Amino acid sequence: MKIALIGPPASGKGTQAKWISGKFGIPRISTGNMLRKHVADRTELGMLAQEAMNQGKLVSDDIVIKMMEARLREEDCKDGYLLDGCPRTMRQARALSSAEGLDVVLYLEVGDEEIVKRMSGRRVCPNCEAVYHIINDPPGSEDACDECGPELIIRKDDKEETVRKRLEVFKEETSPLVSFYSEKGIFRRVEASGSIEDTKKNAERALEQLGNL
Repeated sequence: MKIALIGPPASGKGTQAKWISGKFGIPRISTGNMLRKHVADRTELGMLAQEAMNQGKLVSDDIVIKMMEARLREEDCKDGYLLDGCPRTMRQARALSSAEGLDVVLYLEVGDEEIVKRMSGRRVCPNCEAVYHIINDPPGSEDACDECGPELIIRKDDKEETVRKRLEVFKEETSPLVSFYSEKGIFRRVEASGSIEDTKKNAERALEQLGNL
């Protein structure tokens, strides 16, 4: 199975990606994690990405595409993969379509006000980057990561003004993808405004339509 999971910030991609990856036994590939690894390993692409970020610019599609193409050639992707939050732009979508293709694109739908509400309660581990929510998905300990122990933090970009700007950018980038994948017949909307379990059931129903569960 080759699956892409896209949706606005705080739509629950990470949580849903975890169980989908486990369900199909395929690697979960996050563009953000991939970029951070290249930067940490000081690869050629990582250095180019770091230069862009240091200048306050978005990492170019060219860099993201090259990183993604290299990652999908790795051995663990031979039987499929789950893309978490990718593709984000039409250039990425076309490059991926030409190189690998996808079986299904799941789009997690959540209203803007719900997104703002969710992000104000989000907490992140500074070490392993596990994401929690103080109401919907709290850690076992009040302020520490269940996975590796450090105190959880609030990201600067979880402020309301920043969140709303991110939502505007996301809509501008993503609207062409909806048409692109709908025309291919692989686009599935997943209602994600409810609980984690409700979203999981909605995603399962979308996947069942493919006859793969």
